[in-house]
Amino acid sequence: MTSALADLLARHVGAGTVPGAVGLLGGVEPEVVAVGEAALGGPPLRDDAIVRIQSMTKAVTAVAALRLVEAGLLGLDVSVEEWLPELAGRPVLTSPGAPLDDTVPVVRPITLRHLLTNASGYGMVVEPSPLADAMAANGTEAGAQPWSLGADAWLARLTELPLAFQPGEGWRYHHSFAVLGVLLSRVTGIPLADHLARDLFDPLGMADTGLWVPPEKLDRLPAAYRHDGHRFVETEPAGGGPYAGPPTIDVSHGELVSTARDYHRFLRALVADDAAGPPLLEPEHRRLMLSDQVPAAHKTPESFFPGFWDATGWGFGVAVQLEGEHAGRFGWSGGQGTDFFVDPDGTAGVLLTQVELGAHVWPLVEEFQALPAPRA
Repeated sequence: MTSALADLLARHVGAGTVPGAVGLLGGVEPEVVAVGEAALGGPPLRDDAIVRIQSMTKAVTAVAALRLVEAGLLGLDVSVEEWLPELAGRPVLTSPGAPLDDTVPVVRPITLRHLLTNASGYGMVVEPSPLADAMAANGTEAGAQPWSLGADAWLARLTELPLAFQPGEGWRYHHSFAVLGVLLSRVTGIPLADHLARDLFDPLGMADTGLWVPPEKLDRLPAAYRHDGHRFVETEPAGGGPYAGPPTIDVSHGELVSTARDYHRFLRALVADDAAGPPLLEPEHRRLMLSDQVPAAHKTPESFFPGFWDATGWGFGVAVQLEGEHAGRFGWSGGQGTDFFVDPDGTAGVLLTQVELGAHVWPLVEEFQALPAPRA
């Protein structure tokens, strides 16, 4: 007898939603299923495939930052300009859609809390504007492709531009967490990849998680695709692309690769009081991370995609369900077709595909999120 998870993945692979997918669902001993191919016409997708998890990285760097707070190296409400002097004195647009020279002085410094809650003033611009055009022109707009600049060069480009709003007075997705990665590397004095390995990945046994895939594991890196409405278009080959082997630049502003089991280890350590080893976070920091931290006034239609805020909040690096059947659930998706969630009872789900999120893939994500928890 197959499971609901296996049936869901097989149905969507058969329908051509994705070439392959890995799904994980459950608690302490979850079910893990792999269906389909690692690349079109290629070998079967393994259940230990190492995939590009993109924005699922945000939960990991949020935990890493809070652990530095607990170590006394950072403060939630202390300026980060000591480590990121590029942020000091940035001008602020009079409105997010204003011309780039229509600015006022900044009234407060950017803090760690601002970065964790996407309130720094930097972020995606979803409506046409001079700022959106400028970000596209200087290579700092958000997109499906990974870094093309080293961390310091990327931050220098970003800080050429004005803030969209005063720090702490709005919400814009994404860029605050790339800035956070640079911050973590500067506070610790080592590249983000090394700090995450020492502080989280090695202690948790997350042997296949990092900012790139080692050469000896490239046979487990699937191809990446987008769907143009008619067919799959390969954007990165299996075993190749920017994540294949150590990069030649500092990618402390980058995003992770991981496996379903590795990410589940991280989630269990975050939420389970009975997990092996000490808790990842003190109770108060875990509460802040996993509860809504965004004021109602900042949940505007232009801040993100329409309908996002209807029953959703944002904590530190994760979205939080505020109403409905899954109230109390937290989780987030990655732009390359990945998703995770954790319910209040500890049930976790991890979905890994390699097709950019969009209208073609989103039905699979929605059905995955609606799966019933497996019986113990």
